[in-house]
Amino acid sequence: MITVHHLDNSRSQRILWLLEELKLPYDIQFYKRDPKTMMAPKSLRAIHPLSKAPIITDTDGNVTLAESGAIIEYLINKYGNGRLAPARETPEYIRFLYWLHYAEGSAMPPLLLKLIFGMLPKQAPLPIRPFAFLIAKGVQSKLINPQLKLHMDYWEHSLSENEWFAGNDFTAANIQMSFPLEAAAAARAGAIKNRPHVAAFLHRIHNRSAYQRALHRGGAYAYANEGSKAAP
Repeated sequence: MITVHHLDNSRSQRILWLLEELKLPYDIQFYKRDPKTMMAPKSLRAIHPLSKAPIITDTDGNVTLAESGAIIEYLINKYGNGRLAPARETPEYIRFLYWLHYAEGSAMPPLLLKLIFGMLPKQAPLPIRPFAFLIAKGVQSKLINPQLKLHMDYWEHSLSENEWFAGNDFTAANIQMSFPLEAAAAARAGAIKNRPHVAAFLHRIHNRSAYQRALHRGGAYAYANEGSKAAP
């Protein structure tokens, strides 16, 4: 049996969605963020030393695995039976691998930096808070926001060429790419402003029945609210 160690409002929502697309049975172990730090609870460290979601355990093989991309590849290779991935030795498969790893390796770092520098002024001691605000604003405007725009324009261009990332067939690469796009839309980074293909992508994924089933099982997920703002 597969168990997903699921942290609220996190990347682990993608794994629930993947399992629903594959129609595999699974259990969920729920974890809540610390309301002050927004970090995962220490109880998750008992499952994996880094206490980062997502983590799955699979009793079939005694597997404990972290990292979204690794989990997706594991589940598809073991249980997919050819579903949600292009055939190997095809150009589409190479693109599939690219987007599967681009999501965390390239797309998420600037989004995380935007989150961190957005929180910085609030975390700074009161006497230096104005200076922290100016520093955070400068870093975002000079470094982070231009990088985010570069990535968001890249998404728009890629989705203008094909209906989905990696081609015109729906694959797990789109599940992996969902979080960066949802996070960028929720972070007021302008992901869906003047980017109709990004907006349409979010609308399509949020209306998939497997996505909705994953929401029902996983509970509240703030980023799904961006679907109502994305034009069909």
